[in-house]
Amino acid sequence: MSSATIQLAKRVSAQSLRIFSRRKAFQHLSCRQFNEQSCINPGDGLTNEQKLIFETAKDFATNEMEPKMKLWDEEEIFPRDVLQNAAQLGFGAIYCKEDYGGTGLGRLDASIIFEALSTGCVSTTAYISIHNMCAWMIDTFGTKELREKHLPSLASMERFASYCLTEPGSGSDAASISTSAVRKGDKYILNGSKAFISGGGESDVYLVMCRTGDSGPKGISCVLVENGSPGLSFGAKEKKVGWNSQPTRAVIFEDCEVPVSNLIGKEGQGFNIAMDGLNGGRINIASCSLGAAHRSIELARDHVLVRKQFNRTLDSFQNVQFKLAEMATSLIASRLVVRHAAEALQNGAANKVALCSSAKLFATESCSKICSDSLQLFGGYGYLKDYPVQQFWRDVRVHEILEGTNEMMRLLISRNLLST
Repeated sequence: MSSATIQLAKRVSAQSLRIFSRRKAFQHLSCRQFNEQSCINPGDGLTNEQKLIFETAKDFATNEMEPKMKLWDEEEIFPRDVLQNAAQLGFGAIYCKEDYGGTGLGRLDASIIFEALSTGCVSTTAYISIHNMCAWMIDTFGTKELREKHLPSLASMERFASYCLTEPGSGSDAASISTSAVRKGDKYILNGSKAFISGGGESDVYLVMCRTGDSGPKGISCVLVENGSPGLSFGAKEKKVGWNSQPTRAVIFEDCEVPVSNLIGKEGQGFNIAMDGLNGGRINIASCSLGAAHRSIELARDHVLVRKQFNRTLDSFQNVQFKLAEMATSLIASRLVVRHAAEALQNGAANKVALCSSAKLFATESCSKICSDSLQLFGGYGYLKDYPVQQFWRDVRVHEILEGTNEMMRLLISRNLLST
């Protein structure tokens, strides 16, 4: 068992969910509910350690998230306590190094965790994934002082982090951002605004892509801005179709003062840092789609087994059988492409950008359709908020837009294919 898995086990023990040792962990695992006969078994192809990780996250999703996801959605609650409980399991800095509190797992492990958590609440899991992306950026590109100051509290989720790239006039054309950071002595003075920021107003740390140099990607730097900095403010909370358990606001900088020591990486490196972060972000958000699709299939299957029309349960109709078969096949294919891309990213494969883009494109569109088809199988009931399938459908729709639109994914994939 790897040191990272042992650390995860210790965190679970501290949470009093389980006490793991090498022997007891796998004994416990042998009685878990991986249905190896099911064609959509999420444990297919995983090692025993990875199955253990998946089940830990799945149990948390089932017990701590799924019973509350409807309330969080309807009342737009940001569940700080549940997020911090998840962090006690090691989910606050999953693929950060262990020296400042990271869990030290790999990208495939993170994908497995996000897939499992999303069966309980897509919106909340998506925020956890963004927080993890920010923590990784600090861990990978930040100075020792920044890592030491911020990573322990991010790993524990005592403090939360947000990623700030998109602007009102700069979406897919990320290199055209206009938020500026002018150096004056030992400070940067930031002016501009960021749009659609998950965690805006609630997060404590904002990783801001801003212009310190000329136009184009080489003039962009990444600066860490703490909540409470002079000149930092937030817009009104956006009213969204989904993702309602996490607030979304504009982040506004008006002569915002930030220490030069908060620079992440070097001046002019910000665009590359942002894109490196998004490679993982695309895997993460695709993994969230997997969890939503898997749970939606389970809900639809359970419904058609009991719902009767024409004196027959719906599962006896060939049309329903074929629809479920198509949904299952799409989920299996999506899971394979996401996990393949996660391993490529972990291993630093030369084609990792295209593979992460392919995974995000294929999985988010396929899983969105699975959720939509699941709702269709429920008929009118699926459109009622009493039934969770509609929430999965609403929450995953935005996955085709954020972390780079799927139109941009097609551009990145075709660019790779035509240039090699």
